Amino acid sequence: MIVVALHWLTSSAHGASSVFERDLRAQRRQWPVVLSGFFEPLFYLLSLGVGVGALVHGMKLPDGRVVGYAAFVAPAMLAASAMNGAISESTFNVYGKLTWAKLYDGVMATPVAPVDVALGEIGWALARGLLYAAAFLALMAIMGLTRSWWAVLALPAAVLVGLAFAAIGMTFTTYVRAWQDFDWSLAAIFVMFLFSGTFAPISAYPLPVQLAVLAMPLSHGVELIRGLTTGSAPWTLLGHAAYLLAVAGLGLAFAGRRMTKLLYK
Repeated sequence: MIVVALHWLTSSAHGASSVFERDLRAQRRQWPVVLSGFFEPLFYLLSLGVGVGALVHGMKLPDGRVVGYAAFVAPAMLAASAMNGAISESTFNVYGKLTWAKLYDGVMATPVAPVDVALGEIGWALARGLLYAAAFLALMAIMGLTRSWWAVLALPAAVLVGLAFAAIGMTFTTYVRAWQDFDWSLAAIFVMFLFSGTFAPISAYPLPVQLAVLAMPLSHGVELIRGLTTGSAPWTLLGHAAYLLAVAGLGLAFAGRRMTKLLYK
């Protein structure tokens, strides 16, 4: 039984790595497009975090310390950067391969299984999110917006955010019937971006809104990364990480099941 399980894990890892390698080769000449997703959170940071921040005298953290507005907004932009990279790959790009290019029909003629396709695409989405997050974290360090050595853990935290949203995006994509359906995902992403404690503390909202915000995965990513970059790292950050892990696990399970149903029909 153990031998069979190890064989399945090995073959699945090989299949997923083949899909990942294919994406890497296909995107190597399109690096300007890949890097473009880094600039949106950068512009938000410069315009709101730095520009509007000149009018804000400080933001209070949960532990009572006060930090500048740019230091408050920057971790949220880091979380949003990881989210954007993961969502871009796991939604539009996967849907194009699935329905327009019919790429996966050819993949099914190889030993690669539908679950391997899902894992490989999520892995590539995660790599793109990691690329954005690493560049943005380096920028934060240069600008002096990392207040603690805990900030080194912000990169793995951003990876966790990217994993959760890559799994969500992949699952959503398997239900999409036409390109217009992505309007729903774009609307949801924009709402999360605005209200997940990005530009103001969650405690500033009315209680019903707070409860709705806490159901959003991005809010937990923002709180987790903000706690690490500002040095406010209480045990509650483990709760945020656990929430993201749970979302990622459920998303991976559903994405694998849905891809199997679509590609084996």
